[in-house]
Amino acid sequence: MYSLTGVRLGVCGGGRRCVAVPCFRGVRTLRGFSSSGNEEGTTAASSNTDNVYDVIVSGGGMVGTAMACSLGFDPNLQGKKILLLEAGNKKEFEVPESYSTRVSSINPGSATLLSGIGAWDHILNMRCKPFNRMQVWDACSDAMITFDKENLEDEMGYVVENDVVMAALTKQLDAVSDQVKVQYRSRAVRYTWPLPYQTAESNPWVQVELASGQQLQTKLLIGADGPNSTVRKAAGMQTVQWNYEQSAVVAVLHLSEPTENNVAWQRFLPTGPIALLPLSDSASSLVWSTTHQHATDLLALDDESFVDAINSAFWSNENHSELIHTAGTVFRSALSLLMPSGTSPRQLPPSVSRVDPKSKAMFPLGLGHASEYIRHRVALIGDAAHRVHPLAGQGVNLGFGDVACLTRHLSHAAFDGRDLGATRHLLEYETERQRHNLPMMAAIDILKRLYSTKMAPFVLLRTLGLQATSAVPPLKEQIMAFASK
Repeated sequence: MYSLTGVRLGVCGGGRRCVAVPCFRGVRTLRGFSSSGNEEGTTAASSNTDNVYDVIVSGGGMVGTAMACSLGFDPNLQGKKILLLEAGNKKEFEVPESYSTRVSSINPGSATLLSGIGAWDHILNMRCKPFNRMQVWDACSDAMITFDKENLEDEMGYVVENDVVMAALTKQLDAVSDQVKVQYRSRAVRYTWPLPYQTAESNPWVQVELASGQQLQTKLLIGADGPNSTVRKAAGMQTVQWNYEQSAVVAVLHLSEPTENNVAWQRFLPTGPIALLPLSDSASSLVWSTTHQHATDLLALDDESFVDAINSAFWSNENHSELIHTAGTVFRSALSLLMPSGTSPRQLPPSVSRVDPKSKAMFPLGLGHASEYIRHRVALIGDAAHRVHPLAGQGVNLGFGDVACLTRHLSHAAFDGRDLGATRHLLEYETERQRHNLPMMAAIDILKRLYSTKMAPFVLLRTLGLQATSAVPPLKEQIMAFASK
């Protein structure tokens, strides 16, 4: 993969070239939980400096581990004491012959971050599958949109197993072990926040108590502990959240015959979107969002019936309306005359021959967004700050975007000699990320709701809208550019 700011060239699955791109920024008014005029730091000392860290990252999933690595590799943060707390064991991983059920669609911006901390090379040497085209279509009409680069050899993204990402990041933690300490099987049970004003007796740092009884202190606590974040709850940060009354059914599928398999497929069914993401020339990952009851029924099917249900979901026209079909055909013909370069050929999705029986699983879906990403000496990243529907494959990419952005602002603060936990630069991080995350989350939520109905007016509206968007290449390019950050 070629390098922008230190990103190297590499090869990803099948000898293909892997491409990466970067992220952006903002400002907002100061508010809440500040250090009462002592914004640039405090000189109060702890009686025991051995347990005082510059940064503690709580949560060792993909985003939390990437955060610890990113801080450890930043030249401006050399000499800072960084601690990663992970409740589980260290992930020792050898690439198995079979594929894992949990995968992520890694966009170019996330690939850039992973390259910058040296993890991408490990991923390339283990297992990933690039895709250079995405086709999305409606089950209630013939409306379709495709996303691809001008040069069809350029990758739009990469499908990588979560275990592979974690293994690569864990290796890079070892490379910065002198800078970043990791405590496995360590769970925080209590946080004590510094007072908004300082007295001679008060402690200026966040106090962290572990289940083992160990007491730690940190100048900045980063919450990367998932959608049920203990850090977020303990800090009193409010969230807007709701369940979609849907579950995602996931599985590893084998195709009827090997293909180049470089297309990500997604079809919007009335019950929710179904997606097929390439894992290899002969295997793909299923993510089928549907009602809880339907998801339960799907998992109860025998393997042959389960495969039949998947093929039917991608190929059946039972939800088509003749009226919508006619209106869409007329509109599409008019668009092709006005903008002939905006039409894309329709590809047929591959058929599925079998499923790995042990790979079938389901998990509930919902949306959540913290009203604040930061307080004095506290910042949230990843699912602790935001949770989205998987239909756009943006969940972990939003988290990696948080990592890149927060690292940049902390790096600038360290270079300027400022306190890492001070509100000023944390607010800049919050503003920048909310300006990116909120529009993305709103668009995903609107799409989910718009496509969750068979009512003719809404079907006609989304049919015409999808066709119009598909016919305007500059608009598609803007959507791809925004989604790749």
